[in-house]
Amino acid sequence: MKLTRSIKTLSLIMLLALTLLMVTNTVSFAEEIKAATETKAAPAETKVAPPEAEKPTGEAAVAVMSQYFWRGYELSRNSIVVQPAMTVAYKGFSTNIWGNLDTRAYYAGTQEGKTYGGTWNETDFTLSYTKTLGLFNLGAGYIYYALGALNPDGFKRADAQEIFASVGLNTLLSPTLTVYKEIDHYRNMYYLLGVSHVFELNKAVSLKLSATGSYLQSGYADAALFNAGAGYGGYPKFDGMSAATNEKFSNFHDGNVTVSLPIKATKYITITPTISYIFPLSDDAKYEMKGQGIKGTASPGDRDSSFIYGGLAASFSF
Repeated sequence: MKLTRSIKTLSLIMLLALTLLMVTNTVSFAEEIKAATETKAAPAETKVAPPEAEKPTGEAAVAVMSQYFWRGYELSRNSIVVQPAMTVAYKGFSTNIWGNLDTRAYYAGTQEGKTYGGTWNETDFTLSYTKTLGLFNLGAGYIYYALGALNPDGFKRADAQEIFASVGLNTLLSPTLTVYKEIDHYRNMYYLLGVSHVFELNKAVSLKLSATGSYLQSGYADAALFNAGAGYGGYPKFDGMSAATNEKFSNFHDGNVTVSLPIKATKYITITPTISYIFPLSDDAKYEMKGQGIKGTASPGDRDSSFIYGGLAASFSF
């Protein structure tokens, strides 16, 4: 029994010793390989530079157009308008200022021969934030419209304020829906759906096609206040003679098809000729766009509701 126990004890001791020897040799071999590898790789070691910090970007632009239109409304006639703009953006946030100078303001009253010199009649301030989440482009913001009279003898239009939100898809035609809510004098909701596509003709020239359609939902309407001017009557529905009523406008509104040709003159400068066609999307819109127009005619029903206009824009990015 003692002999058997001794043999078992000896065998166990030998097994433990053999195991310890194998582990020691394995660790030593691994350390040698590691040391050799590190020594060999050391000469080829390179340091990765930290990523560049994101910097603010900006753009200064000016457009010279044959007319000024806003959401289907004719806001100038028979004159060139100059529209400068400045945008600064950083980490999704952006601020923009935009203005409109009518070089020969139109008189829509009875004195058709009366003309004016240059009239600065609008300055807009926009704050916004955009974020891309996978397939979606999301945005939100605020706009302040500082509005003046369309001509020196016209009424001073009430300023406006809007908040808006947008959602777009990173797919073919880049469909984007933007909803605007006026929160000051004019009280309405404006829904705008747009699509666009850019064809690169060469490294310097592209062809851009875009189209929008809208729906206008008025919050209130007062024909007497509207006819008194300054827009305090909201967005009323117009009858077949393009006269304002006390009903609130709620229907599809204006459509816009635009063709532009961005030309990259230099790394920072882009020149863009453009032409647009504006038209009503419903009979209600046709009567309303005529009633809101500025053409001096005895009958609002004789005014235009569809328009073609164009111009040239230049931008400098930095």
